[in-house]
Amino acid sequence: MKSPLEFTVTDVLPGGHARCGVVETPHGSFDTPAFMPVGTRGTVKGLLPGLVRMTGTQVLLNNAYHLMLRPGDDLVARQGGMHRFMGWDGPILTDSGGFQAFSMSDTSSINDDGVIFNSIIDGARIDLTPERAIEVQNNLGADIIMAFDDCPPSVLGGNDHDESSHTRRLEEAVDRTTSWLHRCVEAHARPSEQALFGIVQGGTDPALRARSLAEVTAVDLPGYAIGGVAVGESPELIHGIVADTAPQLPREKPRYLMGVGYEHDLVRAVASGVDMFDCVLPTRNGRTASAFTREGRINLKNARFKDDSLPLDPRCTCLACAGTPGSLEVDLDHPEGGFSRAYLRHLFLAEEMLGPILVSMHNIQHFQSLMLDIRRAIRDDAWLSLERDWPVLGEAVRTS
Repeated sequence: MKSPLEFTVTDVLPGGHARCGVVETPHGSFDTPAFMPVGTRGTVKGLLPGLVRMTGTQVLLNNAYHLMLRPGDDLVARQGGMHRFMGWDGPILTDSGGFQAFSMSDTSSINDDGVIFNSIIDGARIDLTPERAIEVQNNLGADIIMAFDDCPPSVLGGNDHDESSHTRRLEEAVDRTTSWLHRCVEAHARPSEQALFGIVQGGTDPALRARSLAEVTAVDLPGYAIGGVAVGESPELIHGIVADTAPQLPREKPRYLMGVGYEHDLVRAVASGVDMFDCVLPTRNGRTASAFTREGRINLKNARFKDDSLPLDPRCTCLACAGTPGSLEVDLDHPEGGFSRAYLRHLFLAEEMLGPILVSMHNIQHFQSLMLDIRRAIRDDAWLSLERDWPVLGEAVRTS
Protein backbone atom coordinates (compact mmCIF):
# COMPACT_ATOMS: atom_id res chain seq x y z
CA MET A 1 0.00 0.00 0.00
CA LYS A 2 1.37 3.41 -1.00
CA SER A 3 1.93 5.79 1.89
CA PRO A 4 -0.33 8.88 1.98
CA LEU A 5 2.72 10.94 2.96
CA GLU A 6 6.09 11.33 1.30
CA PHE A 7 9.01 13.09 2.96
CA THR A 8 12.16 14.21 1.20
CA VAL A 9 15.19 15.63 2.99
CA THR A 10 16.64 18.27 0.67
CA ASP A 11 19.43 19.83 2.75
CA VAL A 12 21.32 19.05 5.95
CA LEU A 13 23.42 21.58 7.88
CA PRO A 14 27.04 20.38 7.63
CA GLY A 15 28.24 18.87 10.87
CA GLY A 16 24.81 18.97 12.51
CA HIS A 17 21.30 17.55 12.60
CA ALA A 18 19.34 20.56 11.27
CA ARG A 19 17.70 19.81 7.94
CA CYS A 20 15.29 21.07 5.30
CA GLY A 21 12.74 18.93 3.56
CA VAL A 22 9.38 18.69 1.85
CA VAL A 23 6.34 16.78 3.10
CA GLU A 24 3.81 15.79 0.43
CA THR A 25 0.23 14.98 1.42
CA PRO A 26 -3.07 14.45 -0.44
CA HIS A 27 -3.84 18.16 0.04
CA GLY A 28 -0.51 19.55 -1.05
CA SER A 29 2.99 19.88 0.28
CA PHE A 30 4.72 21.92 2.94
CA ASP A 31 8.34 22.85 3.52
CA THR A 32 10.20 21.83 6.64
CA PRO A 33 11.12 22.96 9.23
CA ALA A 34 7.43 23.90 9.39
CA PHE A 35 5.39 25.83 11.94
CA MET A 36 1.69 24.92 12.19
CA PRO A 37 -0.68 27.56 13.58
CA VAL A 38 -3.33 26.02 15.80
CA GLY A 39 -6.96 26.08 14.68
CA THR A 40 -8.33 24.12 17.62
CA ARG A 41 -12.00 24.18 16.68
CA GLY A 42 -11.63 24.42 12.92
CA THR A 43 -10.49 28.03 12.73
CA VAL A 44 -7.36 30.01 13.50
CA LYS A 45 -9.16 32.43 15.79
CA GLY A 46 -10.26 35.61 14.06
CA LEU A 47 -8.61 34.87 10.70
CA LEU A 48 -10.14 33.83 7.39
CA PRO A 49 -8.28 30.96 5.70
CA GLY A 50 -7.00 33.35 3.05
CA LEU A 51 -5.51 35.61 5.70
CA VAL A 52 -3.77 32.63 7.27
CA ARG A 53 -2.39 31.71 3.85
CA MET A 54 -1.04 35.28 3.46
CA THR A 55 1.22 34.73 6.47
CA GLY A 56 3.13 32.01 4.62
CA THR A 57 1.36 29.20 6.47
CA GLN A 58 1.27 25.93 4.53
CA VAL A 59 -0.16 23.48 7.09
CA LEU A 60 -2.60 23.83 10.01
CA LEU A 61 -3.45 21.90 13.17
CA ASN A 62 -6.98 21.06 14.34
CA ASN A 63 -7.91 19.35 17.60
CA ALA A 64 -9.91 16.13 17.34
CA TYR A 65 -11.18 16.23 20.94
CA HIS A 66 -12.80 19.64 20.61
CA LEU A 67 -14.22 18.94 17.15
CA MET A 68 -15.61 15.63 18.39
CA LEU A 69 -17.61 17.56 21.00
CA ARG A 70 -18.73 20.34 18.67
CA PRO A 71 -19.86 20.21 15.93
CA GLY A 72 -19.24 16.44 16.05
CA ASP A 73 -17.03 14.33 13.82
CA ASP A 74 -20.03 12.65 12.15
CA LEU A 75 -21.35 16.03 11.05
CA VAL A 76 -17.93 17.03 9.70
CA ALA A 77 -17.77 13.77 7.73
CA ARG A 78 -21.21 14.47 6.23
CA GLN A 79 -19.96 17.93 5.26
CA GLY A 80 -17.05 16.45 3.33
CA GLY A 81 -14.29 16.59 5.97
CA MET A 82 -12.43 19.44 7.64
CA HIS A 83 -10.82 20.81 4.50
CA ARG A 84 -14.17 21.56 2.91
CA PHE A 85 -15.87 22.38 6.22
CA MET A 86 -13.41 25.12 7.21
CA GLY A 87 -12.44 26.25 3.71
CA TRP A 88 -8.74 25.34 3.95
CA ASP A 89 -7.36 23.49 0.93
CA GLY A 90 -3.87 22.81 2.33
CA PRO A 91 -2.59 20.05 4.61
CA ILE A 92 -4.17 19.58 8.04
CA LEU A 93 -2.87 17.68 11.07
CA THR A 94 -5.20 16.65 13.89
CA ASP A 95 -4.14 15.99 17.47
CA SER A 96 -5.80 12.93 18.99
CA GLY A 97 -6.94 14.24 22.37
CA GLY A 98 -4.14 12.70 24.42
CA PHE A 99 -2.93 16.13 25.54
CA GLN A 100 -6.45 16.98 26.76
CA ALA A 101 -6.21 14.06 29.17
CA PHE A 102 -3.22 15.86 30.70
CA SER A 103 -4.59 19.41 30.56
CA MET A 104 -7.99 18.39 31.97
CA SER A 105 -6.71 15.77 34.42
CA ASP A 106 -8.69 17.34 37.27
CA THR A 107 -11.95 16.42 35.51
CA SER A 108 -10.92 13.20 33.77
CA SER A 109 -9.80 9.71 34.72
CA ILE A 110 -7.49 7.36 32.88
CA ASN A 111 -7.11 3.59 32.74
CA ASP A 112 -5.65 1.04 30.36
CA ASP A 113 -8.69 1.24 28.10
CA GLY A 114 -8.66 5.00 27.60
CA VAL A 115 -9.70 8.30 29.18
CA ILE A 116 -13.06 9.28 30.63
CA PHE A 117 -13.86 12.98 30.30
CA ASN A 118 -16.71 15.21 31.32
CA SER A 119 -17.70 17.20 28.25
CA ILE A 120 -16.71 20.86 28.52
CA ILE A 121 -19.95 21.68 26.69
CA ASP A 122 -22.68 19.88 28.64
CA GLY A 123 -20.88 17.75 31.25
CA ALA A 124 -21.79 14.49 29.51
CA ARG A 125 -19.48 11.51 29.99
CA ILE A 126 -17.05 11.03 27.10
CA ASP A 127 -15.18 7.72 26.76
CA LEU A 128 -12.17 8.36 24.55
CA THR A 129 -10.30 5.19 23.64
CA PRO A 130 -7.58 4.71 21.02
CA GLU A 131 -10.21 3.26 18.69
CA ARG A 132 -12.55 6.22 19.17
CA ALA A 133 -9.73 8.75 18.76
CA ILE A 134 -8.84 7.22 15.41
CA GLU A 135 -12.49 7.00 14.34
CA VAL A 136 -12.90 10.72 15.06
CA GLN A 137 -9.80 11.59 13.04
CA ASN A 138 -10.86 9.31 10.18
CA ASN A 139 -14.14 11.23 10.08
CA LEU A 140 -12.42 14.62 10.21
CA GLY A 141 -10.27 13.64 7.23
CA ALA A 142 -6.96 15.31 8.16
CA ASP A 143 -3.88 14.47 6.13
CA ILE A 144 -1.83 13.63 9.24
CA ILE A 145 -3.44 12.08 12.31
CA MET A 146 -1.90 11.36 15.69
CA ALA A 147 -1.96 8.18 17.72
CA PHE A 148 -3.78 8.38 21.05
CA ASP A 149 -1.15 8.55 23.77
CA ASP A 150 -0.88 8.84 27.54
CA CYS A 151 0.68 12.24 28.26
CA PRO A 152 1.66 12.46 31.95
CA PRO A 153 3.20 15.42 33.78
CA SER A 154 6.92 15.24 33.05
CA VAL A 155 7.88 16.56 36.47
CA LEU A 156 6.78 15.68 40.00
CA GLY A 157 3.43 17.17 40.89
CA GLY A 158 -0.32 16.67 40.70
CA ASN A 159 -1.31 13.28 42.09
CA ASP A 160 2.33 12.16 42.42
CA HIS A 161 3.34 12.48 46.06
CA ASP A 162 6.92 11.29 45.74
CA GLU A 163 9.58 10.49 43.18
CA SER A 164 8.80 6.78 43.09
CA SER A 165 5.10 7.32 42.36
CA HIS A 166 5.99 9.77 39.61
CA THR A 167 8.38 7.25 38.05
CA ARG A 168 5.63 4.62 38.14
CA ARG A 169 3.30 7.09 36.43
CA LEU A 170 5.85 7.69 33.65
CA GLU A 171 6.39 3.94 33.21
CA GLU A 172 2.64 3.43 33.03
CA ALA A 173 2.38 6.14 30.37
CA VAL A 174 5.10 4.55 28.26
CA ASP A 175 3.38 1.16 28.48
CA ARG A 176 -0.01 2.61 27.58
CA THR A 177 1.35 4.73 24.74
CA THR A 178 2.88 1.65 23.12
CA SER A 179 -0.21 -0.49 23.69
CA TRP A 180 -2.53 2.24 22.46
CA LEU A 181 -0.39 2.78 19.35
CA HIS A 182 -0.96 -0.83 18.28
CA ARG A 183 -4.69 -0.39 18.86
CA CYS A 184 -4.63 2.82 16.79
CA VAL A 185 -2.95 1.03 13.89
CA GLU A 186 -5.57 -1.70 14.02
CA ALA A 187 -8.42 0.82 14.15
CA HIS A 188 -7.11 3.07 11.34
CA ALA A 189 -9.70 2.76 8.55
CA ARG A 190 -8.07 5.12 6.03
CA PRO A 191 -4.35 4.26 6.01
CA SER A 192 -4.00 5.00 2.29
CA GLU A 193 -5.39 8.53 2.75
CA GLN A 194 -4.24 9.64 6.21
CA ALA A 195 -0.72 9.36 7.65
CA LEU A 196 -0.67 8.10 11.25
CA PHE A 197 2.16 9.39 13.45
CA GLY A 198 3.30 7.66 16.64
CA ILE A 199 4.28 9.62 19.75
CA VAL A 200 7.30 9.09 22.01
CA GLN A 201 6.69 9.61 25.73
CA GLY A 202 8.88 9.08 28.83
CA GLY A 203 8.93 12.41 30.66
CA THR A 204 12.40 13.62 31.58
CA ASP A 205 13.71 10.11 32.29
CA PRO A 206 16.34 9.25 29.62
CA ALA A 207 15.89 5.49 30.03
CA LEU A 208 12.11 5.71 29.67
CA ARG A 209 12.45 8.03 26.68
CA ALA A 210 14.80 5.53 25.06
CA ARG A 211 12.41 2.65 25.74
CA SER A 212 9.42 4.54 24.40
CA LEU A 213 11.38 5.58 21.31
CA ALA A 214 12.39 1.98 20.59
CA GLU A 215 8.87 0.65 21.07
CA VAL A 216 7.12 3.35 19.06
CA THR A 217 9.57 3.35 16.13
CA ALA A 218 9.37 -0.46 15.97
CA VAL A 219 5.97 0.22 14.38
CA ASP A 220 6.53 1.32 10.78
CA LEU A 221 4.67 4.62 10.43
CA PRO A 222 4.84 7.63 8.09
CA GLY A 223 6.18 9.87 10.87
CA TYR A 224 6.91 10.21 14.58
CA ALA A 225 6.43 12.85 17.26
CA ILE A 226 8.04 13.82 20.55
CA GLY A 227 5.25 14.28 23.08
CA GLY A 228 5.12 15.02 26.78
CA VAL A 229 7.28 18.14 26.67
CA ALA A 230 6.33 21.70 27.66
CA VAL A 231 4.05 20.17 30.31
CA GLY A 232 5.72 21.65 33.36
CA GLU A 233 9.45 21.18 32.89
CA SER A 234 12.06 23.92 32.45
CA PRO A 235 13.28 25.07 29.01
CA GLU A 236 16.65 23.43 29.64
CA LEU A 237 14.98 20.10 30.37
CA ILE A 238 12.92 20.48 27.18
CA HIS A 239 16.07 21.12 25.16
CA GLY A 240 17.79 18.13 26.72
CA ILE A 241 14.90 15.78 25.95
CA VAL A 242 14.68 16.97 22.36
CA ALA A 243 18.45 16.88 21.79
CA ASP A 244 18.57 13.28 23.01
CA THR A 245 15.44 12.05 21.27
CA ALA A 246 15.13 13.76 17.88
CA PRO A 247 18.36 12.49 16.26
CA GLN A 248 17.38 8.91 17.15
CA LEU A 249 14.06 9.07 15.31
CA PRO A 250 14.14 7.56 11.80
CA ARG A 251 16.03 9.89 9.47
CA GLU A 252 13.74 9.24 6.51
CA LYS A 253 10.56 10.17 8.40
CA PRO A 254 9.33 13.62 9.55
CA ARG A 255 9.96 14.42 13.21
CA TYR A 256 7.32 16.46 15.02
CA LEU A 257 7.81 18.26 18.36
CA MET A 258 4.37 18.80 19.85
CA GLY A 259 3.31 22.06 21.50
CA VAL A 260 6.61 23.98 21.36
CA GLY A 261 7.18 26.93 21.51
CA TYR A 262 9.08 30.23 21.67
CA GLU A 263 11.61 31.26 19.04
CA HIS A 264 14.65 30.07 20.98
CA ASP A 265 12.93 26.71 21.60
CA LEU A 266 12.26 26.27 17.89
CA VAL A 267 15.77 27.05 16.70
CA ARG A 268 17.33 24.69 19.24
CA ALA A 269 14.90 21.93 18.29
CA VAL A 270 15.65 22.41 14.59
CA ALA A 271 19.35 22.08 15.43
CA SER A 272 18.48 18.70 17.01
CA GLY A 273 16.78 17.52 13.81
CA VAL A 274 13.10 18.39 14.37
CA ASP A 275 11.00 19.10 11.25
CA MET A 276 7.54 20.14 12.49
CA PHE A 277 6.13 22.34 15.25
CA ASP A 278 2.82 23.67 16.51
CA CYS A 279 1.99 26.18 19.21
CA VAL A 280 -0.87 28.46 20.27
CA LEU A 281 1.51 31.29 21.24
CA PRO A 282 1.13 33.48 18.11
CA THR A 283 -2.64 33.78 18.24
CA ARG A 284 -3.10 33.53 22.01
CA ASN A 285 -0.66 36.42 22.43
CA GLY A 286 -2.14 38.27 19.49
CA ARG A 287 -5.54 38.38 21.15
CA THR A 288 -4.06 40.02 24.25
CA ALA A 289 -2.05 42.79 22.52
CA SER A 290 1.27 40.94 22.84
CA ALA A 291 3.28 41.12 19.62
CA PHE A 292 6.37 39.10 18.72
CA THR A 293 9.22 41.00 17.04
CA ARG A 294 12.78 40.16 16.07
CA GLU A 295 13.92 42.13 19.11
CA GLY A 296 11.50 40.49 21.53
CA ARG A 297 7.86 40.68 22.57
CA ILE A 298 6.09 43.98 23.16
CA ASN A 299 2.86 44.66 25.04
CA LEU A 300 0.88 47.20 23.06
CA LYS A 301 -1.17 48.20 26.09
CA ASN A 302 1.95 49.74 27.58
CA ALA A 303 1.66 53.53 27.70
CA ARG A 304 5.00 53.99 25.93
CA PHE A 305 3.34 52.99 22.64
CA LYS A 306 0.62 55.68 22.86
CA ASP A 307 2.35 57.93 20.28
CA ASP A 308 4.58 55.35 18.61
CA SER A 309 4.34 55.70 14.83
CA LEU A 310 6.46 52.63 14.05
CA PRO A 311 4.92 49.39 12.79
CA LEU A 312 5.14 46.37 15.09
CA ASP A 313 8.34 45.26 13.38
CA PRO A 314 9.90 47.44 10.66
CA ARG A 315 11.34 44.32 8.95
CA CYS A 316 8.01 42.49 8.75
CA THR A 317 5.89 42.48 5.59
CA CYS A 318 2.64 41.24 7.14
CA LEU A 319 -0.69 42.98 6.67
CA ALA A 320 -0.32 44.80 10.00
CA CYS A 321 3.22 46.05 9.38
CA ALA A 322 3.22 46.64 5.62
CA GLY A 323 -0.40 47.66 5.04
CA THR A 324 -0.87 45.29 2.12
CA PRO A 325 -0.56 41.51 1.85
CA GLY A 326 3.15 40.89 1.45
CA SER A 327 5.42 37.95 0.77
CA LEU A 328 7.78 36.65 3.41
CA GLU A 329 10.65 38.30 1.55
CA VAL A 330 11.58 41.58 3.25
CA ASP A 331 12.33 44.60 1.04
CA LEU A 332 13.52 47.31 3.40
CA ASP A 333 14.05 49.74 0.51
CA HIS A 334 10.39 49.70 -0.48
CA PRO A 335 8.24 49.81 2.65
CA GLU A 336 4.52 49.79 1.95
CA GLY A 337 3.49 51.56 5.12
CA GLY A 338 1.19 49.94 7.62
CA PHE A 339 -0.52 50.36 10.94
CA SER A 340 1.34 52.09 13.73
CA ARG A 341 1.82 50.73 17.20
CA ALA A 342 -0.19 53.73 18.41
CA TYR A 343 -3.13 52.76 16.21
CA LEU A 344 -2.97 49.10 17.19
CA ARG A 345 -2.83 50.11 20.86
CA HIS A 346 -5.93 52.23 20.31
CA LEU A 347 -7.78 49.26 18.79
CA PHE A 348 -7.13 47.15 21.86
CA LEU A 349 -8.04 49.86 24.33
CA ALA A 350 -11.24 50.53 22.35
CA GLU A 351 -11.91 46.77 22.25
CA GLU A 352 -12.15 46.79 18.46
CA MET A 353 -11.95 43.36 16.78
CA LEU A 354 -9.39 44.56 14.25
CA GLY A 355 -6.64 44.73 16.88
CA PRO A 356 -6.53 41.00 17.69
CA ILE A 357 -6.92 40.16 14.00
CA LEU A 358 -3.96 42.24 12.88
CA VAL A 359 -1.63 41.25 15.72
CA SER A 360 -2.54 37.58 15.33
CA MET A 361 -1.70 37.81 11.64
CA HIS A 362 1.56 39.53 12.44
CA ASN A 363 2.53 36.98 15.07
CA ILE A 364 1.90 34.03 12.77
CA GLN A 365 3.91 35.63 9.98
CA HIS A 366 6.68 36.36 12.50
CA PHE A 367 7.02 32.62 13.15
CA GLN A 368 6.72 31.76 9.45
CA SER A 369 9.45 34.29 8.65
CA LEU A 370 11.66 32.66 11.27
CA MET A 371 11.05 29.26 9.65
CA LEU A 372 11.90 30.72 6.24
CA ASP A 373 15.17 32.16 7.54
CA ILE A 374 16.00 28.90 9.32
CA ARG A 375 15.50 26.97 6.08
CA ARG A 376 17.66 29.48 4.23
CA ALA A 377 20.40 29.28 6.88
CA ILE A 378 20.46 25.48 6.57
CA ARG A 379 20.56 25.53 2.77
CA ASP A 380 23.28 28.21 2.67
CA ASP A 381 25.33 26.79 5.57
CA ALA A 382 24.84 30.13 7.32
CA TRP A 383 23.48 29.05 10.70
CA LEU A 384 25.14 31.87 12.67
CA SER A 385 23.39 34.47 10.50
CA LEU A 386 20.25 33.73 12.50
CA GLU A 387 21.81 35.30 15.60
CA ARG A 388 22.49 38.49 13.67
CA ASP A 389 19.07 38.70 11.98
CA TRP A 390 17.00 37.51 14.95
CA PRO A 391 18.26 39.15 18.17
CA VAL A 392 15.36 37.55 20.05
CA LEU A 393 17.13 34.20 19.72
CA GLY A 394 19.91 35.35 22.04
CA GLU A 395 22.49 32.61 22.50
CA ALA A 396 20.20 29.83 21.28
CA VAL A 397 21.87 29.75 17.88
CA ARG A 398 25.39 29.23 19.26
CA THR A 399 24.34 26.85 22.03
CA SER A 400 22.30 24.59 19.78
